Amino acid sequence: MEVDGRPIALQPKRYVIVNKPRGPISTVVDHRGRRTVLDLLPAGEERLYPAGRLDADTEGLLLITNDGELTYRLTHPRYGVAKVYEAEIKGSVSRDDVRRLEQGMMLAEGQTGPTGVRMLREGRDTSLVEITVHAGRKRMVRRMFDAVGHPVIALRRIRIGPLALGDLEPGQWRELTDEEVAGLAAAIANETAPRGGAE
Repeated sequence: MEVDGRPIALQPKRYVIVNKPRGPISTVVDHRGRRTVLDLLPAGEERLYPAGRLDADTEGLLLITNDGELTYRLTHPRYGVAKVYEAEIKGSVSRDDVRRLEQGMMLAEGQTGPTGVRMLREGRDTSLVEITVHAGRKRMVRRMFDAVGHPVIALRRIRIGPLALGDLEPGQWRELTDEEVAGLAAAIANETAPRGGAE
């Protein structure tokens, strides 16, 4: 391939799954000198960037890639790719709380879309809840639990579409397999209807 008569090399696509620990921010460069998720990877020549974001205090699955089209489809609300989180929250969740979370609720910038909610552990002081959302707004999962009176103690993303975090420890990373890349491509090809939701 040439541009203005000069040959250029096409950069091969890379897909890296990271178990982001608390602390690093989901950006390529931080002008305030904070640690970023790219600092978790060995230095290389490729220009990689996170496909989506996780808050500094949120752990879990983050995809890092140089595939712009995949990133767009994974993160744009139109494609409604499911993101699954485990949230440790304060208190015991009532049926009404679950209904409000599942149906969506009105927050400052508008209505959240429907979510999937599954109780993993329920206790008087703390509970563990799995929540599935289909789009992203800033700190949305935390704000949704705040709205039903159960602040989040710890939050971890465990799945994006068919891609699961698995047994990666915090701070660890690995390249995606060809099968995992194909699964993500199939997910974004099939998810075409506009959906609501929150992240």
